[in-house]
Amino acid sequence: MALPRHIAIIMDGNGRWARRKGLNRIMGHRSGAKTADKITEACARRGIEALTLYTFSTENWKRPKKEVDALMGLIERTLSENEKKIKSNNIRFNVIGRIDELVPSLRERIRRMMADSSSNSGMVLTLALNYGSRQEILEAAKKACEKSAEKGIGQDVFSEEYFSGLLYTSDLPDPDFVIRTSGEMRLSNFLLWQTAYAEIYVTDTLWPDFSADELDKALEDYQRRDRRFGE
Repeated sequence: MALPRHIAIIMDGNGRWARRKGLNRIMGHRSGAKTADKITEACARRGIEALTLYTFSTENWKRPKKEVDALMGLIERTLSENEKKIKSNNIRFNVIGRIDELVPSLRERIRRMMADSSSNSGMVLTLALNYGSRQEILEAAKKACEKSAEKGIGQDVFSEEYFSGLLYTSDLPDPDFVIRTSGEMRLSNFLLWQTAYAEIYVTDTLWPDFSADELDKALEDYQRRDRRFGE
């Protein structure tokens, strides 16, 4: 049976995992980063075309500064450790979100990794980093207004396809399948436009405990569904 082309994952539960084990929150994030590596590899092996991981939202800046700083350091360190692996495994690396608001060293690493892997033909790994879907949609609407004013683009060409081309994900297929860990029943401002017809799978498993076996269980659930697209 067919697998989803594009899986999007809301990686939730790092803090609760750490608390249950009597650890500080950053230890949960470190364990979650290891899980992200394992699931990326598992998706690539299963022939998934695109994987998008909700890594850091625009709302996450509201967390304590110490935690945010530790998260940013962890993200940069994890990218550094995986840079060669991404290239050697033919993965195309991508980031969506407000990259310009990140620290210079992280911005530079992201741009270099995207450039160095741009010709790779394997799975597209996208990190949603400093990302918020409402902000993305607003930015796309502003671009549409600017194009209309500058180039006289009228309502006759303003379609769903045209608008989708103004989003961060313009070069990706819409997600077929959204996985959320930790049992929370919400999308949390993640790919709101793109997931209009995505199948959603929620598991009580906390992200650091999510394994390749858990992924297979989710994929089996996806394959049992009858996708109607509103029909």
